[in-house]
Amino acid sequence: MAGIANAQWTEQTSGVGYDLTSVFFPSVNTGYVTGYVGTILKTTDGGTNWISQTSGISDNLTSVFFLDANSGFVAGFSGIILKTTDGGTIWTPQTSGTTENLYSIFIIDATTGYVVGKNGTILKTTNGGTSWTAQTSGITDDLQSVYFVNANTGYAVGENGVILKTTDGGTNWTAQTSGTSNDLMSAYFNENNAGCAVGAGGKIFKTTVSNPGVWFEQTSGISDVLSSVHFVASTGYAVGGNGTILKTTDSGSNWSAQVSGITTNLRSVYFSDINTGYAVGEQGTIIKTTNGGATGVVESLFESKLAVYPNPASDHVMINIYGEGIDGRIYRIYDATGVLVLSGNIMQNQHQINTSGFSDGLYFFEITTGNRTENQKLIIQ
Repeated sequence: MAGIANAQWTEQTSGVGYDLTSVFFPSVNTGYVTGYVGTILKTTDGGTNWISQTSGISDNLTSVFFLDANSGFVAGFSGIILKTTDGGTIWTPQTSGTTENLYSIFIIDATTGYVVGKNGTILKTTNGGTSWTAQTSGITDDLQSVYFVNANTGYAVGENGVILKTTDGGTNWTAQTSGTSNDLMSAYFNENNAGCAVGAGGKIFKTTVSNPGVWFEQTSGISDVLSSVHFVASTGYAVGGNGTILKTTDSGSNWSAQVSGITTNLRSVYFSDINTGYAVGEQGTIIKTTNGGATGVVESLFESKLAVYPNPASDHVMINIYGEGIDGRIYRIYDATGVLVLSGNIMQNQHQINTSGFSDGLYFFEITTGNRTENQKLIIQ
């Protein structure tokens, strides 16, 4: 059984011509983009319309991170850090204590956050951004990306294949062996310390739950720089030079190219769920997909009908597969942060899963057979 995918990646109207550097969606329809010359854009309708916000600066902004629809930060050149508590109506400068260019910001909670940048700069706040304290990175290489998996454990990647890790909230940073001298531009991890780092020359490196901190090079099939990587559960996307978009459905082991429809360099990618994502880049480029970037004819995973119900669910969810060929099917359920909370085998046409211990919220339900995967949202309430 097959169906036609009518949409793939489509261009949005940003209304600006400046290079765009970072995209972040705190909710399904509300998102923010940063860019050169103080550019901050906001959408409240899933990218149909983008409205310019007043940043109050003219320097380049490089990274955006929101805790919720109202509270967010951006970082940029010359030590710039801005904060909003009203969804971007007002952006207030914070005291970073540095004039170095800042390239990536990650906020853990209402009080704690980190920024990294040029010449090994790492800054930390413990008071919601009012002040920032320099951490000792031990390097002078530029750091391009920072990601924390919990309050204590975080990673930073950058020039010359640098990967740093902390397990004490930034007090100490230890270098890890990446196996490359290529610049690493972006990294994404889950709470089990499994993750991917991407960078120049199409490099992709993966570390696993069973071997945390040991980095294995993956085959990307490209040589263009990869500037950004983002995951929802085991499905991930990487974007980069000349409109490159890659997708994985097995936590980064295998990657396939997608058709972006553009040749502009892409700088950042963010998915609000497994199917809905955005990528931004040079010359005001914003593109969007609502079907995980699929194009052409999409083969159904199941030769027969699949039903997952009830959805929303409370204490249980049923899987019904009508037809033949259920052997070898595996289900996985991930929470909204991408952490695996439950998995198992499907051994019969009707299978019940106990969800009584799940917290209320959004989950991602995944069924895999062979090298094919089907995903859908699951609401627990």
